[in-house]
Amino acid sequence: MNDAAEPRADEAPERKHFIEKIIDEDLAQGRNEGRVHTRFPPEPNGFLHIGHAKAICINFGLAEKYGGSCNLRFDDTNPTKEETRFVEAIQEDVRWLGFDWDDRLYYASGYFERLVELATSLIERGKAFVCDLSGEEMRAYRGSLTEPGRDSPFRDRPVEENLDLFRRMQAGEFEDGSRTLRARIDMSSPNLNLRDPVMYRIIRQEHHRTGDRWCIYPTYDWAHGQSDAIEGITHSLCSLEFENHRPLYDWYLDNLDLPARPRQIEFARLELTHTITSKRKLRQLVEEGHVEGWDDPRMPTLGGIRRRGVPAEAIRHFCEEIGVAKYNSTIDWAKFDFSTREVLNRTAERRMAVLDPVKVVITNYPEGQVEELEAINNPGDESAGTRILPFSREVWIERDDFREEAPRKFFRLVTGREVRLRYAYVIRCDEVIKDAAGEIVELRCTYDPESGGGKTSDGRKVKGIIHWVSAGHAVTSEVILYDHLFASPDPEEGDDYLAHLNPDSRQVVSARLEPALASASPGEVVQFERLGYFCNDPVRAADGAPAFHRTVGLRDTWGKIEKKGS
Repeated sequence: MNDAAEPRADEAPERKHFIEKIIDEDLAQGRNEGRVHTRFPPEPNGFLHIGHAKAICINFGLAEKYGGSCNLRFDDTNPTKEETRFVEAIQEDVRWLGFDWDDRLYYASGYFERLVELATSLIERGKAFVCDLSGEEMRAYRGSLTEPGRDSPFRDRPVEENLDLFRRMQAGEFEDGSRTLRARIDMSSPNLNLRDPVMYRIIRQEHHRTGDRWCIYPTYDWAHGQSDAIEGITHSLCSLEFENHRPLYDWYLDNLDLPARPRQIEFARLELTHTITSKRKLRQLVEEGHVEGWDDPRMPTLGGIRRRGVPAEAIRHFCEEIGVAKYNSTIDWAKFDFSTREVLNRTAERRMAVLDPVKVVITNYPEGQVEELEAINNPGDESAGTRILPFSREVWIERDDFREEAPRKFFRLVTGREVRLRYAYVIRCDEVIKDAAGEIVELRCTYDPESGGGKTSDGRKVKGIIHWVSAGHAVTSEVILYDHLFASPDPEEGDDYLAHLNPDSRQVVSARLEPALASASPGEVVQFERLGYFCNDPVRAADGAPAFHRTVGLRDTWGKIEKKGS
């Protein structure tokens, strides 16, 4: 048994969520021989999303905290939608988040023989029967929340006939959908899940692991609890939508001889604003071309989030911060950005990039001269060291950092006023060059040669500091700026979630980057000074065409939201 350590007198007692309290009680009462054994059971019919990250952190995290084990089990009971590529992607995502199942990788399909044996035992005890109702007829017989269901006309078939029909179902003698095996429970139950639920259906579809060995497949509700018991799971942790399924989960366990008696516990799922987490709808976004794939950086999939540059540490920290609750709520996406920003601020090196460039010519700087200036990689981490920035007569600055006329509190470049180029010199804009359409194409400036190192020739103070890139040394690269995929905070509002797609969720610009970014490794995240955090796209970089995704901006909107709501 695992005894929690007593807090020191100068320490606040550990605050535990409700699942931890349940586990503590089970351990105190000697249940499960003092074991804690959880599992993460995804269905391999798509990529994992941010909601799954919470379930992963809870299941693996609790097992680690209590010195137990956590299995990774694929509930692969629906061959019509499951693929090996999803199995592989899910394993990659779990490892990326920082968790490992060691040698405990399982599949529900690995228990198909055992599940048929268990189903047969229910038939022999008169607790399951073969039903000939069609799906539409079954729905009509099921009743509603206010009306009880009606018994199937096949509910009282003799045991021997049910056993014979079930064997013939397995042998492939019947058409798809013509018969099902159903549990015989209670058609008048107020819980619709107990109204003689389907355990097996006939599906002639090749399975990604078992091939064409089977033509009947178990439902999730039938396979799930029994798989838990076979593996010796002690605490079956799942999201709140399975709360009404718990009586059925328990009914199966109560009516079977199994090696363990798992306890199902439900927690609130993770819901974020501007986001959907329905795998069916995410699949639709992919298949209809609304996004570029499951790993599109706008997608809430872990593959998309990782490709965008969000570190796994930020996701784990976010899941820890939001906690484990019993009731559903929706969390503002800005809080997720806050966690991402907190991690990247510590870990990301700084670089300079200009996304909307306008050229500055420093007329009094010697032509052909190049200086090497020292720049800090991360002001919060001395061990990150410094890098060299080339400086020359022509540089790029952000178009938005210049105004021909501006109020006094505009501390950037204005005609006739000064600004400092970060790590370099103070410059003054003397002349604006425009094309025939009136567009600014060049700024003619002069610099103070004595203003290096943060000083000026006469001790005057210059408030504004802007970033820049040497024009002759700049790397031209595609940079992709992202906004929410859905413009509405609640995309599920209304009849058509696709109507809430944000037409401006993706913007591509041709940027100028400092030369150090030419050697950025695939997936590396850096801070573009004054602009945000950006990730060198691992997919594009591997193909020899690097591009940078904006991971998150520098602006902390979550802090403002918290302050306003407090």
